[in-house]
Amino acid sequence: MLLGVIADDMTGATDVALMLNRAGMRTVQVIGAPKPGAVLPEAEAIVVALKSRTNPVAEAVADSLAACEALLAAGAKQILFKYCSTFDSTAQGNIGPVADALAQRLGARLAIICPAFPANGRSIYQGYLFVGAVPLHESSMKDHPLTPMRDSNLMRLMAAQTKAPVGHVDYATVLAGADAVKARFAKLEGEGVRYVVTDALTNDDLLVLGAAVDGHVLLTGGSGIAMGLPQNFRKAGLLSERTTPDSLSAPAGRAGIISGSCSTATRGQIKAAVEAGYPALKVDPLALVAGEQDAAGLAAWALAQPQDKPFLLYSSDDPAEVAAIQQKLGRDEAGHTVEQAFADTARLLAEGGVSRLLVAGGETSGAVVQGLGIRTLEIGPEIDPGVPWTRVVDGPELVIALKSGNFGTPDFFLKAWNLLR
Repeated sequence: MLLGVIADDMTGATDVALMLNRAGMRTVQVIGAPKPGAVLPEAEAIVVALKSRTNPVAEAVADSLAACEALLAAGAKQILFKYCSTFDSTAQGNIGPVADALAQRLGARLAIICPAFPANGRSIYQGYLFVGAVPLHESSMKDHPLTPMRDSNLMRLMAAQTKAPVGHVDYATVLAGADAVKARFAKLEGEGVRYVVTDALTNDDLLVLGAAVDGHVLLTGGSGIAMGLPQNFRKAGLLSERTTPDSLSAPAGRAGIISGSCSTATRGQIKAAVEAGYPALKVDPLALVAGEQDAAGLAAWALAQPQDKPFLLYSSDDPAEVAAIQQKLGRDEAGHTVEQAFADTARLLAEGGVSRLLVAGGETSGAVVQGLGIRTLEIGPEIDPGVPWTRVVDGPELVIALKSGNFGTPDFFLKAWNLLR
C-alpha cells in the first residue's frame, strides 16, 4: 500500500477514491475507523471513510488518528486528510484540530491546505476559495444548515481552528512550476509555518502541486489534490500503468434515489427527476417525529412504485424551510431524525430487492451506509466529476453511488443509470 486517505465523510471518500482510481491506483474504500489491529484490504491506495465532518471535535480527532494508525500499519507512505472542496467547517473545527493531531502523529513540519476542485468549480486565488464565479461566502454554502461558510479566506478560516502559523503559496509561484513551489515551501517552513494554503485554478495547477508535495508525509485538501499524487509513486517505480472501467456490472433488481441534501445542485436534480416522471415522495422531519411517516411506510411506498423508473425519496428543501424545521425540532434533532429514517429505509429497500441505489448528501450517505452495514466499496466508473458508482464488497448485493450535495449536473439523477450494465 502506498497512499492512505482519511476522508471526513462518505461522499468525500468516494470522490477522492474515484480520483485516485482514474489516475491509475488500485483503490479500495473502507467505512468507519478501523479497530486496533484491523487488517485492511490489499490495494495501492486505501480511503477510510469517516463520518467526522460535524461530529464533536474529540470524536473526530480520535477516529482520524485510528484511521491513520491502520493506514500506517498497512504500509502507507503518505497520508492525505481529505475534506470538502468548500472547506465545510466551523471556527471550532473539525479541520484544524484533526490536521493538528495528524501532523503531530506523523511529525509533519509542513502540510498544504488545498480544497481546489476545478472540475466542480472550486478554485483558490490569493488564498480565497471560490465556488464558480463567486467567493465561498457568497455561494449557497453561506446558508449551509450545519457548516455555514461566512468567509472565503482560507488562511483566516484555518487560523481560527489552529494555533499553528498559516502561510500561502500564491498563483504566480504555482505558475512558475513545482521547483518554485518547493522553494516557497522551504522558505515558509524555515519561518515556522505549519500549514500552507496553495492557490489553484486549473487541473494543471493541481498536477504542479502534486509534484511539489512528493515526499510530504501529510497533505490536506479536497479530492483535486489527489490528481497528481499517483505520478510520484509511478516515477519512483512503485506504481504501474492500469486502465479503469467505463461501466459497472450491476445485480438485477430495482433502482432508487434517497436524497437528504438541501444544496442548490441537488434541489435542481430533484426537480429534473420529478419533471422526467420519477415517482417522488417528500420526507418531512415533522411528520417523522409525529409518527405520520416512518421507515416502514417510506419503504413500502417506494417498493409499490412502477419499476420502469427509479423512485425518489427526498427530504431536500430550501434553506428557509430547513431553518424553520430546525427551529422547531433543534438542528441536531432534525438532522438525526431524517438520517435515522433514511438508514432504516435503505435497509428495508435492500431487503425488498433494491440493488441499485443513488444517495445524495454527505450526512445522508453516511447514515445509509451505516444502515446497510457496508464496510468496503469497490470503485467503479465516474458519473460526474467527483461521483462514481461503487460496488458493495462485504454487504448486500448492491451498487451504490454516494453524491456530495453540491456535485453533479442537473440531469445527474437521470443519466447515472446509463453506466450500469
